[in-house]
Amino acid sequence: MILTGPEIEAQHAAGRLTISPFDRAQLNPNSYNVTLGATLLRYTGEVLDTRRPNAFETVAIPKEGFELQPGRITLGHTVEVIGSPFYVPTLHARSGFARLGGYAHVTADLIDQGSRGQLTLQLRVVQPLRVYAGDILAQVSFRAVQGEPMLYRGKYQGSVGPMASQIHADRVEFGAAA
Repeated sequence: MILTGPEIEAQHAAGRLTISPFDRAQLNPNSYNVTLGATLLRYTGEVLDTRRPNAFETVAIPKEGFELQPGRITLGHTVEVIGSPFYVPTLHARSGFARLGGYAHVTADLIDQGSRGQLTLQLRVVQPLRVYAGDILAQVSFRAVQGEPMLYRGKYQGSVGPMASQIHADRVEFGAAA
């Protein structure tokens, strides 16, 4: 079950989900629009590595915008803090951004139940595309869950700004006993 726009507003008012700041004008029939924050993260290496931290730089989006480039992943973040111990948020690109060849999350659209923070946007484009702080590039929907909750307590909890990959912290030795 996915929450309707009016139900997102009601559950926010009841304190069962977090959207902060909340603006009723950003409600859709089944989602809530989120805005691009002012900071981007770009990896500086040509080859990224799953087993060690990857070097990156942060960039403030200038007033004249920032040009995203094909073949490179750029991490952005939502202005809004999103989360819920009762629902599972899911991040989607807005159709207007997708129609310009933009991907807002690439593959990681599921936000675990219990997670709370600014969402990292995994921005990718098929041709050069200029974006601006405050653009509405993505939306979040909320899904009901079934079963005993297992709330997120992972390494991205409380995210502020774009968060670089922490996959290197998940490393398990091949052949190690489970």
